[in-house]
Amino acid sequence: MKDIKVCIINKKETYDYILNKHYAGRKPSISFSYGLFIKGKIEGICTLGKPASNSLCEGVLGKEYKNKVYELNRLVTEDNLPSNSLSYFVSKVLKELKKLDLILVSYADSGMNHCGYIYQATNWIYTGKTKERTDKFTEGNKHSRHYKNENNHLRKLRTSKYRYIYFTGKSKKEYIKLLKYSILPYPKEENKNYILGEKQKTKVINKDDDSFYFVWY
Repeated sequence: MKDIKVCIINKKETYDYILNKHYAGRKPSISFSYGLFIKGKIEGICTLGKPASNSLCEGVLGKEYKNKVYELNRLVTEDNLPSNSLSYFVSKVLKELKKLDLILVSYADSGMNHCGYIYQATNWIYTGKTKERTDKFTEGNKHSRHYKNENNHLRKLRTSKYRYIYFTGKSKKEYIKLLKYSILPYPKEENKNYILGEKQKTKVINKDDDSFYFVWY
């Protein structure tokens, strides 16, 4: 691992990975950004930011702690890296964040055949799966604020996700007692890597006739 380094980077340095290599293809909120460097070349990025959902922030430990909640929202590395590079990367990021007292949440998307083995390898707490649901349909994977009334018969499927929690500070024992989710055994499913640059397939449902089709953003 002597040739591998993990460094804080400017969030703009993450955009190529986020927009062109991650399956979601859109920029999230970014408060912390890190780069994985091998022999001086960037080979991956990890970003964390405030979740878009206030209910999520309150739902982990309650309103009193909502400002401490951040989401690990993007983790992308190149293929064919040295063995254990990804777990080393995430471990280093978590070690850096232990200087702060944060409550981290992250999700593994079942729609991308992920169940969160990287979080299991780095000792996150597993708290179950979110429910599958549908959202308003927007063109080009835009935010729901760009919703158009002419699309009100269409809904896009949001696949269920495996939810993981991590406490970075010295208050872990206290926070575990306050955790509003059940702590569950790690799930074991077949994990498949996606092709870098391949966008996520989204199922769009027509409520008028129950038909559906898929789009790639």
